[in-house]
Amino acid sequence: MKIATAIKYVNKDIQRVEKKIKSVTKAESSMIQSASNHLLSAGGKRIRPIFVLLSSRFGTKHQDQIIDVAVALELIHMASLVHDDVIDHATVRRGKPTVNKQWDNGTAVYTGDYIFAKTLELLKPFKNNRLHAVLSKTIHELCIGEIEQIRDKFQLSQNHFTYFKRIKRKTALLIESSTQMGAIGAGVDLKTETLLKEYGYYIGMSYQIMDDILDFTSTEKELGKPVGSDLLNGHITLPTLYAMQEDHDIYNGVQAYFNETNKQSDIENVIARIKESNAIEQSYEISQRYLTKAKEALEQLPDIEAKQYLSEVAQYLGKRRF
Repeated sequence: MKIATAIKYVNKDIQRVEKKIKSVTKAESSMIQSASNHLLSAGGKRIRPIFVLLSSRFGTKHQDQIIDVAVALELIHMASLVHDDVIDHATVRRGKPTVNKQWDNGTAVYTGDYIFAKTLELLKPFKNNRLHAVLSKTIHELCIGEIEQIRDKFQLSQNHFTYFKRIKRKTALLIESSTQMGAIGAGVDLKTETLLKEYGYYIGMSYQIMDDILDFTSTEKELGKPVGSDLLNGHITLPTLYAMQEDHDIYNGVQAYFNETNKQSDIENVIARIKESNAIEQSYEISQRYLTKAKEALEQLPDIEAKQYLSEVAQYLGKRRF
C-alpha cells in the first residue's frame, strides 16, 4: 500500500490545501516570497493535512473550515523544518538546497517566523476556542522540544527518557494535533476525538522512530540528505542509543566525534557500524509497539470508510523504507 491511496480518497481536499498553502505564504517581501516558494517546491508527503482530512470524516460540521486547519498544521511543520535547518547548519533537504543555504540564516529564520505568523492569522476567524487552545499548546511544546534539542546537541548524557520526550514534542504532538483538530473542527463526539487523538500520538511516535532508523538505513538519494545526518549534527537518536549500549567502540567513536577529536571518515565508519548493528532491529520493534497501540485506538472508532484509510496509512508508515 502506498500513501497515494489515502491521498486519492481525499484528493479534492488535498488540492485545495495545496492551493491555500501557496496563497497563504504569499509575502509582501520579495525575498521571503522567494524563500517560501523555494521551500514549497521541495514538496513533502503532506502527512499532517491527510490526518486532518481523514479525521474530519468522522464528523459533519464545518467541512470548509477543515481545509484551513489542515493548512495550519502543515505550515507549522514547514516553519519548524526551516528553523531546524538553521540550527543544524543543514545545506540539503529533500534533495534541494535549504533556505539558509540558498539565502542566509537571517532570511531562513524570518521566513520560518513569517510562516508561523501566517498559521495564527489563518485560524483567527475560528470561533471554536478549543482549536486555538490545541494549536497554541502544540506550538508551545514544539518550541520547548526545539530548545531541548539545542541543549542536548553533542551531549553524550542523553538517554531513552530524553529521546522519547524530545520526539513527542518535536513530532508526535503535531500529528496528534492533526487528528484531534480535524476531529474538533468536524464536531465529533468526545470519545471519537479522544481515540483519534491517541491514534495520532502513537502514529507520531512510531513515525519519528522510523525516520530515525531510515536516517541510517536509507541512501543519500532516498533521504535527500547525507546518511546519518542526525548523528553528524550532534543528535543522538534511538538507534544510536541502543548501539552505544551494546558496542563500546561505537560509544567511543561517538564520544570522540562529539569532542572534535574524530575525523569525518571515522564517524562515517561509526554510522556504518550502527546500520549493521542490532540497534536497528531493536528500534524497529519499539516503533512497531507504538504502531500497535495506534491500531488498538483505531479499532474502537466507528466503522466508516475513513477508518480503513487511517489503517492503511498506519501500515504504510510502519513499513516505509524512505
